[in-house]
Amino acid sequence: MSIASQGAVRHHSVIIIGGGQAGLSISWYLKQAGVDHLVLEKHQVGHAWRNERWDTFCLVTPNWQCNLPGYPYRGNDPFGFMKKDEIVEYLDGFVASFQPPVREGVSVNKLWREDGLWRITASDGAYSADQVVVAVGGYHIPVVPRAAERLPADIVQIHSSQYLNPQSLPEGEVLVVGTGQSGCQIAEDLHLAGRRVHLGVGDAPRVARTYRGKDVVEWLDKMKYYDLPVDKHPLGTGVREKTNHYVTGRDGGRDIDLRKFALEGMQLYGKFESLEGEVAHFGGGVKGYLDEADAVSESIKDSIDRFIDANGIEAPTEARYVPVWQPPSDTARALDLRASAISAVVWCIGFRTDFSWINEPIFDGRGYPGHERGVTAAPGLYFLGLPWQYTWGSGRFSGIDRDARYLFDHISALRAGATSSTESTPSALSQAA
Repeated sequence: MSIASQGAVRHHSVIIIGGGQAGLSISWYLKQAGVDHLVLEKHQVGHAWRNERWDTFCLVTPNWQCNLPGYPYRGNDPFGFMKKDEIVEYLDGFVASFQPPVREGVSVNKLWREDGLWRITASDGAYSADQVVVAVGGYHIPVVPRAAERLPADIVQIHSSQYLNPQSLPEGEVLVVGTGQSGCQIAEDLHLAGRRVHLGVGDAPRVARTYRGKDVVEWLDKMKYYDLPVDKHPLGTGVREKTNHYVTGRDGGRDIDLRKFALEGMQLYGKFESLEGEVAHFGGGVKGYLDEADAVSESIKDSIDRFIDANGIEAPTEARYVPVWQPPSDTARALDLRASAISAVVWCIGFRTDFSWINEPIFDGRGYPGHERGVTAAPGLYFLGLPWQYTWGSGRFSGIDRDARYLFDHISALRAGATSSTESTPSALSQAA
């Protein structure tokens, strides 16, 4: 279908695709500057926070790190961790503070460049724009292994994005697959509710909640870790593929220790491998996964120790972590779902990106967009909110302001016909911010 056949084409200087914290942040800068723009949101502003988080979900980073443009956290618990409803309230407050031009319930089906303009076909018709910001994050399609198709029909299976609470699952034991942040926190949620949990462990690292008198996030902030650009990271852009460290902000914040859970009755396995009949099979190496997760946590403590010593900071000493449980040498590698009364499986193995609707040759062989700090080689096309787009905070409440401000400068420069680098000629609004 040609764009002309879809009726009137609505034009804006800038169109933002996605109404989460990323899209709203760049909208804030554009509105402050009086730039004509529109935010297209497939569902409702902040949809993922409202509808893809479980009931006890809370931030794993302290509230003081929440710093959306012109709207820092103003609550009375800066060192606490906002719960799901509080996060939504914070985001709604940000929206109310500047009233962005948002059109909700609009799905973008195709984006391409033609005759010097960006063209969009959407569920409510056609649009065009001089510049486009794709702010849909990097978590699009829930990953569920093909083996899931062979699960018995009477066993409920859901992705982590669909999990609500223990009561939403049928009575019986639960298999949780994956130990990233979601997997560990959902396993804990079920465990604390008295459910018998079987957990397929992976190679996700962990981090301590506190060390030597401060939250580890506060130490890392003082160490300027959150200012480290991706190109200076020891792993380079490879860090974008790494699983986040597991920890929790629940009940004021604490470590997540899978060894402690095992002592209390949670059954740990290696990585999920296959399903044959009613038997799930797992790889070995539980001890190795736990040891490596602990080693990462301890290495972070080492870096904090060095920082404290180098800067002459007075801080209490703290004994190092001692493993409270070791897996037996004959750790089970098979789970008979029927014999173990498994009633539900929660897949916590992440998401994959889907930018197939963007018809522009900027993607690598894995479908990841080529960009420098969100600026692509295609004139006027930007990405915002990707994990480690520039720093650890990219896409998070802590770092999205910096990324949005940077893209605003590029948008402004292109609008003005500027050819110089925005790093050397920052906009007045950027300087003021």
